[in-house]
Amino acid sequence: MTSSNCRFLLKNGLIPNLAENPSVTTLLEAHQGAYTTTRTHSDGSLLLFWERHMSRLSNSLRILLNSNPELLFNSEACRVPFSFVSTKPTMWDSLVQSLVDDSMRKALPLVLDKRRSGEELAITCLVSGNVDSLEELEEKFSTAFDVYVHVGSYVPPLFGIHQNGARLAVVGHGRRVANAKYSDWVRQRKQLENLRPPYVNELLLSNNGDQILEGCLTNLFVVCHKDVSGDYHKSSQRDNESTVSIELQTAPIRDGVLPGVVRQVILDICSRNKIPVREIAPSWSEREMWSEAFITSSLRLLQHVEVIQAPSSWESLDTQTWTDVTWEEKRFENAPGRITAFIQEEVMEMASMEGYPVSLFDDR
Repeated sequence: MTSSNCRFLLKNGLIPNLAENPSVTTLLEAHQGAYTTTRTHSDGSLLLFWERHMSRLSNSLRILLNSNPELLFNSEACRVPFSFVSTKPTMWDSLVQSLVDDSMRKALPLVLDKRRSGEELAITCLVSGNVDSLEELEEKFSTAFDVYVHVGSYVPPLFGIHQNGARLAVVGHGRRVANAKYSDWVRQRKQLENLRPPYVNELLLSNNGDQILEGCLTNLFVVCHKDVSGDYHKSSQRDNESTVSIELQTAPIRDGVLPGVVRQVILDICSRNKIPVREIAPSWSEREMWSEAFITSSLRLLQHVEVIQAPSSWESLDTQTWTDVTWEEKRFENAPGRITAFIQEEVMEMASMEGYPVSLFDDR
């Protein structure tokens, strides 16, 4: 199926006077702020994990206000009013929800009229600080922020198809303020592109070349075989009643990774199904113990990994391009594996269970 390539942008509920609507990358590069991206499911009828996304957007906004307001207001010298910082989380949640909902009610009916049958929609909500309003008003929070809603067509890749597998490469250091999702990262990660080997469709981050944190756009999970004769049950955060020989590994939030919406969905699924999970950064030096791997994001949901590449020497990444680096690789034969396939089925089931009806934004 071909995409209709429909693309809409609203700012504070209004269509801006632009010659053409920008891509979502162009939008994020042009405006500082906290954002989240999700998509529709089930032929455009449901929004994936909408409540989780609004909660994460609100959390990102609070984190930036408290620790790095320059990533929100595009000004090194901006002064955040104390009333903003001291506002209760529940009030921020309500504010963000109302600001975004207002724009969504105006954006979605426009896009739904042009959407082709079978086509999904990718939706990005960006909350950007308005420095001028911030200096003038301290009480009316909503005037201190501009809300952008970008909607475009999206065709999800089919799961399990060999050519749809992810090819990853470890190329850079972890993000700062990693527990918030903010638009400046779109600009920052561009400097890693020169190190992208051919055919690689996601870049991984590590601070030492061994412990892998996350992808530029995704969270990483690996299925790791364990030596059950050791202290496995003491170190695992979750275990079965019987002896187990595998565990799912993903880097913990405290190591500096984004608390991805689908990442948390995976952890919930594993807890419910007694799949052993250890929140520890997968170690490249232990890659021979890895039997499966997958990445997660709000658009891809879950994508099995075909191959991971990493530099033989971490210091070699100081070179100019990927051609100056000697690469090692880990291949996953017969991917996707059994654990990956099971979790993917569970994710799709939860996507339907937690789907937010798009019709609730259409008042026609």
